[in-house]
Amino acid sequence: MKSFTKAAGLLLPAAFQAAAVFCPPAAAQAPLAPIVVDTVVPIIVNAVKPKPKANGLVKFEGFVLHANVAQITARSKESELTILTFPLAEEASQKMQQIVDKGGYQYGDKVTIYYNPTTMQALKFKGKPSKPI
Repeated sequence: MKSFTKAAGLLLPAAFQAAAVFCPPAAAQAPLAPIVVDTVVPIIVNAVKPKPKANGLVKFEGFVLHANVAQITARSKESELTILTFPLAEEASQKMQQIVDKGGYQYGDKVTIYYNPTTMQALKFKGKPSKPI
């Protein structure tokens, strides 16, 4: 019984290949006009539109994913899929150094970042760091 199923398993794929090679196309498979699909236009699901303040800075509220003296990465409060990394300006870097010396930001701390929208550089930030682990 095993030899029959093994032989049938080897012959069936060969039979399907032969049928595909030797059978002419059906009338319904005749070439038609090409279908043109426009794939250039992106589909925007949820765009984050920054609202510049009078001083030119944009506010970003979120939760800290990673923070060090050079940059801060945060996830948006509105959308879990929006994750932004901001390089820190000189003043913000000095403030971050003081915070890091005390234990630094931990994953999930609430933070508000004020940044320049053209350079995406964080000029100042607010938020209470949690106790270090």
